[in-house]
Amino acid sequence: MIRSSFRHTLVATAASGLLLLAACSQQDQTAPTPQDAAKAEAQQMADEANRQLQSYRQMLQMKNDEMAAQLGEAIVKQFPASDAAKEVQQTLPDVEKRAKEAADKRRLAALWTYQVGPMEGGTQSTASLYTTRPGGDRAVRLVLRRHTQWGQSVFLFGNGHGFVCKGNCTLQAQFDGKPHPLRAFLPTSGEPAIFIRDDKAFITAMEKTRRITIDTEMQDGGKQELVFETGGYDPSKWQAVGKK
Repeated sequence: MIRSSFRHTLVATAASGLLLLAACSQQDQTAPTPQDAAKAEAQQMADEANRQLQSYRQMLQMKNDEMAAQLGEAIVKQFPASDAAKEVQQTLPDVEKRAKEAADKRRLAALWTYQVGPMEGGTQSTASLYTTRPGGDRAVRLVLRRHTQWGQSVFLFGNGHGFVCKGNCTLQAQFDGKPHPLRAFLPTSGEPAIFIRDDKAFITAMEKTRRITIDTEMQDGGKQELVFETGGYDPSKWQAVGKK
């Protein structure tokens, strides 16, 4: 009786061992190898690179250079060895250049303010921007003005800081680095402003200029160089006004 029970136990143990070996063998056959895992990861990265490449191509078709530049830079950075990165690198330098130019164009345009409203018994239309240097309370405003009674004029306004100019004076200025002297005069009203004598010639030259520097002398602070980034001027936004 004891021997029979012992044999039964041996048989059961052996059977269990065989089942365990079979299960382990099956798991070994289905478990991914390191090579398989690497291949799967590489495929996932390739798929993601291609997905982003499709978006990059779409932004190019839509002529959205700024978004395309961001996508292209991400593809090259995240997937440098991919076919997607190789394709992107063929067009990315030009896309980045156009994107930078578009961003700078918007920045320059945002510097200008255009206003129309009543002014001393008439209607006034102005296009103006502040100096990029100096800033703060020393900033000076360049103003293009049309008024129903006073006509058209161009002047600098110092926000309380008056200019030095005796009679008709000449301001030394540069338009995109080229000398461009400006004849000027002070208003009889005593405002902290100085008027450009030939406003039409100034506006014509300014429309072709990105950067104007003007050397001035201030009544309360000696000589000062004014820097205006004028490249974003839009003449269509400076409204005309009829004569009174």
